[in-house]
Amino acid sequence: MDIDLDNQAVSAALAGKWKEASKINLTILETNPSDVDALNRLARAYAEMGDLPLARATAQKVLKIDAFNSIANKSLNRWKGLKKTSGQPSTVSKANIFLEEPGKTKIVQLMHLGSAKVIATIDTGDEVKLNTHGHRVNICSCEGKYIGRLSDDLSGHIRNLIRYGNEYSVCIKSVEKEDVTVFIRETKRCKDLQDIPSFSSDKIDYMAFDPQSKSEDEDF
Repeated sequence: MDIDLDNQAVSAALAGKWKEASKINLTILETNPSDVDALNRLARAYAEMGDLPLARATAQKVLKIDAFNSIANKSLNRWKGLKKTSGQPSTVSKANIFLEEPGKTKIVQLMHLGSAKVIATIDTGDEVKLNTHGHRVNICSCEGKYIGRLSDDLSGHIRNLIRYGNEYSVCIKSVEKEDVTVFIRETKRCKDLQDIPSFSSDKIDYMAFDPQSKSEDEDF
């Protein structure tokens, strides 16, 4: 495996440079035709460029090597019934989608993941939703399907911030069968919290946060 070429292929995809990404992945496959990661990336690049027949054929190559590959199966299900794509970059192509800003963004590994069928339908760059439920904050697809949840301490912290008026966007950072991470970004900070960052590297901040007095939530 050429790690440098792999990184170049991923970077090109994240920047929406699908033609470049396809060329890099083809170069990788010249050395290792059975590289399922490169094949999956190549299939995605073909789909983004509007060539669904070639995208499907490439995904099928993955399944000949790994019959249970979740990415290839998910892609084929997504493209089922479609004759062509728009050829326009999807949300994953936004160059700054994962741009980290101190205090405003956080990468979080989800706990208690949902069903494998639901996990198989999400992809890097997909927008998802925060759903406050009881003392927890769940992450759900735009269709409302449960993906996973935040830890209890971070859930309590986020719920407090939202209650005071902060707003957040969330997208999938990475997804594997048993490991999903999300990228949370503060999109609005209320006036009362102008000097209070949403996120800190110190986890105790999540336990102690309250701009006025003790939190009303008993569970954190």
